[in-house]
Amino acid sequence: MIIRPQYLKILKTFRDIPLVKILSGIRRCGKSTILEMLREDLIQNGIDENHIICMRYTSEDFQDGMNDKDMYHGIREKMTDGGRYYLLLDEVQEIDGWEKAVNSLLENTNVDIYVTGSNSKLMSSEISTYLTGRYIPIPVYTLSFAEYLEFKKADPRSPKELLQEYLRFGGFPIVALGNFDERSAYQIVEGIYTSVITNDITRRHNITNYDLFNRVVKFIVENVGKTFSANAIVKFLKSEGRSLSVEAVYNYLNWLEKAFVIYRCQRYDLQGKSVLKTQEKFYLADASLKYCIMGFNPKSLASMLENVVYFELKRRGYEVYIGKNEAKEIDFVAVQRDERIYVQVCLRLPEESDREVANLLEIKDHYPKYVVTLDEFAAGNVNGVKIVHLADFLLKDSFGN
Repeated sequence: MIIRPQYLKILKTFRDIPLVKILSGIRRCGKSTILEMLREDLIQNGIDENHIICMRYTSEDFQDGMNDKDMYHGIREKMTDGGRYYLLLDEVQEIDGWEKAVNSLLENTNVDIYVTGSNSKLMSSEISTYLTGRYIPIPVYTLSFAEYLEFKKADPRSPKELLQEYLRFGGFPIVALGNFDERSAYQIVEGIYTSVITNDITRRHNITNYDLFNRVVKFIVENVGKTFSANAIVKFLKSEGRSLSVEAVYNYLNWLEKAFVIYRCQRYDLQGKSVLKTQEKFYLADASLKYCIMGFNPKSLASMLENVVYFELKRRGYEVYIGKNEAKEIDFVAVQRDERIYVQVCLRLPEESDREVANLLEIKDHYPKYVVTLDEFAAGNVNGVKIVHLADFLLKDSFGN
């Protein structure tokens, strides 16, 4: 088992705090392994194994029909004395009313609770009803580039060589752990994607026209990193002789978001200092999701570089927006408490550098500004704007000054 220390650090921070720790993310991004890491760490810190209760609630492990009372009593039966217990509950969204069971355990027993899940039932409104102010969300993403290098530490290739593989194969741990060719890697990712679409979206929301839903997904995948609206999707489908309402498109986008397949990036007006409601972008939970559907195309690399940078910022705890500075666009404005950074992403220099740097120089504040590129010879500083190679950016300890 390869440790993902940043998640273990977060869980240690909240250990024995009376909050339910909710780890959520797309299927197979590593949530179950993080619980295994936590179990090992608890044991190493002197917790009796009998006081660590691990339950996995996948549909394969449990018969349909288990409810919150069954869940509650099943856990209580394993608590044989009055000592403190650590509950590690995996894929809880499979249990109807799991929030009630967890809330009852939190209120009535001496426990520290950690749960994982990978779809919308985990983030439903019931959490607000039963766990108001009593939970901490911990988003889990596929591997960062730094983690990918750790998974590949026996590989003799340089970080920049491995970056090319990371960009093509993505960061699902199961792929990184193996030594797959491109076709096999994408087959694995396609299996994950199909599982998400089938179990977390089409079946759960009773989508009957799977072909039409799939075409909407394909449109989104084709337009990663581009602004578009639900109306644009409706018009596109109409041009193909298909009919779908704007409301249905909004539902599809919402369900994909709640299954952690796509992430919404809103636009921020740097002049008005407000979040705008239109012209959002969507990014895929992992670059490999695009390639398993569309095949790898070097022409799509520019938009997927944005995808990689977006999630690196998210992993580090930033709120991430598209920047609007009058008529100019800044790829990312990343905010974390009183810290802010600006990032432009481009494939090659120097032909793109002048515009990217100029856009950043128009922002008159002291916060760090970056142009991130795949250009092998990228490095330098132009009037305070740092030009860095993508590999160096992803491996930086900190983005601050």
